[in-house]
Amino acid sequence: MRGIVKFVVTLALVAAFSCAAQAKTLRIGLAEDPDILDPTLARTFVGRIVFASLCDKLFEITPELKIVPQLATSYEWSADNKTLTLKLRQGVLFHDGEPFNAQAAKFSLDRHLTMQGSNRKGEISAVQSVDVVDDSTIRLNLSKPFAPLLAALTDRAGMMVSPKAAEAEGANFGAAPVCAGPFKFVERVAQDHITLAKFDKYWNKDAIHIDQVEFRTIVDNAARVANLESGSLDMIERLPPTDVPTVRKDSKLQIASITEIGYQSIEINTNNGPQAQSPIGQDPRLREAFELAIDRDALNQVVFNGEFTPGNQWVSPTNPYYAKDFPVPKRDVEKAKALLKSAGHPNLEVTMMTPTTQEAQSAAQVIQAMVKEAGIDLKIQSVEFATSLDRAEKGDFETYYIGWSGRSDPDGNIYNFVACKAPLNDGHYCNPELDKLLDESRSTSDPATRAKVYGKIAAIVLNERPWIFLFHRKWIWGLTKNLEGYTPYPDGLIRLAGASLR
Repeated sequence: MRGIVKFVVTLALVAAFSCAAQAKTLRIGLAEDPDILDPTLARTFVGRIVFASLCDKLFEITPELKIVPQLATSYEWSADNKTLTLKLRQGVLFHDGEPFNAQAAKFSLDRHLTMQGSNRKGEISAVQSVDVVDDSTIRLNLSKPFAPLLAALTDRAGMMVSPKAAEAEGANFGAAPVCAGPFKFVERVAQDHITLAKFDKYWNKDAIHIDQVEFRTIVDNAARVANLESGSLDMIERLPPTDVPTVRKDSKLQIASITEIGYQSIEINTNNGPQAQSPIGQDPRLREAFELAIDRDALNQVVFNGEFTPGNQWVSPTNPYYAKDFPVPKRDVEKAKALLKSAGHPNLEVTMMTPTTQEAQSAAQVIQAMVKEAGIDLKIQSVEFATSLDRAEKGDFETYYIGWSGRSDPDGNIYNFVACKAPLNDGHYCNPELDKLLDESRSTSDPATRAKVYGKIAAIVLNERPWIFLFHRKWIWGLTKNLEGYTPYPDGLIRLAGASLR
């Protein structure tokens, strides 16, 4: 009898221990599968969510969008604003045990600037060279003053990777990345999950109260919400606005939300390969007609329960850099028809590549119905998200429904998408006059001067329409009430410092 009691007690202790261990694993549902986990090459929003736990940066933003040091501890600009000196945090280790120091910081920045296929080069292109001053100090030498630099270093361009691991793995580094963030890489199963484990030698480990993070890819919105409601997930990003009332009524769940700094849009292929030779790719009048056939307010109400903010620029109408001389245009079907007729395409056919996420598909279907009233036959080409990015880069699209999660500085929302040779300009749109203005906007830190330049930029972009901006989302997270201390950020990323699971 004593043996049986001992056996039962042992089972109870094991069960209790297992539950306690499980409670330290945070399961997060992602709406898409991230692309490569290499901060130099990556370009997806969901990849940035994973990076927020994996890779610390030289600088960070606060929820109020202030720039603060992270792996850097302080900075100083030269009198001519062409040299930036950074003091680096000491005692920091990469996940492979290698030290983070000035040499490692230089390696990471040089990698962003020179690696084949880098998507970071355009973000910090003004940096001509990086000098090691001493073991904890680096100096960035710029070709010209570059106002967005600190903001760029709060994101992937500021992420530091282990030189030892990056050199050893080469092109395969993204399959097993080694950074200096609060969690280290454990495993990845494509289209299924990514697992990270707490790094016990993290420089700020006292702020991390979760042992393991599991990111699960669940593209279907209903399935993602159902997994949250059943307890199979502890958090989901981009809770659909239509599901907000249901989640609010669930006593086991809670909601966190904040307005994004990015946008949702339609990119037009104007100059990248054979598909750019489409009528809409070659005639700005047809792009104007397409935009005039869209009712942004109705799109917001029908698809997003009125939770989002209609917009027509790369920043929202409440942003200080929004060009107020170019307000959101009202729908005008008759004018759209007239433009189509004058351009010789009264029955225009357009193909729009659209990610397979439910939100994108729903929006595309409503747009399809709207533009049909103007005589535009919009064909929706549904493509898995990561694949759509690859096809866009190759010019394998006519138009592309795509979002951008946004950056704290407006330059991060526009330069890389419309500058002639920018890495995210998939349609290869190019206007030398616009390039001069974009460079001018980067050369001054005075807000009033920059706002005037952005007004001139808006005049060109909104007339030629290489992009049609539609709306600005509200980031909405569904959470278990067992998750405490979570703080939402307007860039939509999930930062876990200070958060804990009961």
